[in-house]
Amino acid sequence: MMQKKPFLLAATAAALMVLAGCAGKPDNYYTLASPVAAADAAPSTLGSAAPLYIELAPVAVPERLARPQMVVGRPNGSVQVDVLEQHRWAASFENELQDALASGIAARLGALDVTKGGRQSSQPVWRIAVQVRQFDAVDGGRVDAGFNWTLRRSDEPRTMACQLNLGEAVAGGIDAVAQGAQRVTAAAAAAIARSVSAARANPAVTACPA
Repeated sequence: MMQKKPFLLAATAAALMVLAGCAGKPDNYYTLASPVAAADAAPSTLGSAAPLYIELAPVAVPERLARPQMVVGRPNGSVQVDVLEQHRWAASFENELQDALASGIAARLGALDVTKGGRQSSQPVWRIAVQVRQFDAVDGGRVDAGFNWTLRRSDEPRTMACQLNLGEAVAGGIDAVAQGAQRVTAAAAAAIARSVSAARANPAVTACPA
C-alpha cells in the first residue's frame, strides 16, 4: 500500500494541473490596424509618372508601453497601471503601431510603403519619424495620445515638424479600449498623411498647419 502513494500523488498533481489549465483564460490578441474607408483611400500612384513612396522609421514609445501586453490605467486618477497578461497586442506595441500607421498612411496617399525595402535608391522617398509622447488608456474612460513626427523627402534638405494630441472616450471592457486605441491610431495616420500632402503641395512649408 505504501508503494501506491507516490503514484497517487503524481496522478493527483497531474489532474490538478489539467484543471488549472482548463480554468485559465486564453490570451486575447488585438491589432491597432484598421481598414481605411473607400472615401478616405487614394488611388495607387504606383505605375504613374510620379509614384509616391513612404518609409516609416521605428516608432519611439515610452518604455512602459514597449511590450506586447496592454497597459491600462486605473480610473479616478490612480497612479497605478495594470499590465494585462491575457490581453495583448498582436506584436509588441511599438511594432504594432508602426505597422498600423504605415499601412494607414500609405492607403490614404496611394503610396507604396517601402519601410522594409522594395525601392530603388534613385527613387525619392518621404521619410517619416514618429515619437509617441503619450498613449494612456483607462478602461471605461478614455484613450489619450500625443504624437510628434518629422517628414523629410530623401532628396531635399527640408524637414517638416508636426505635433498632434488626440482623445477618444471608451466604454467599459478591454475590447472597447482596444477599439478606442485603434481609432486614435487611424486618426494619427490620417493626420500624418495630410502633412505629407501639405509638404508635397508647398515646398516651402516646414511646420504642420495649426
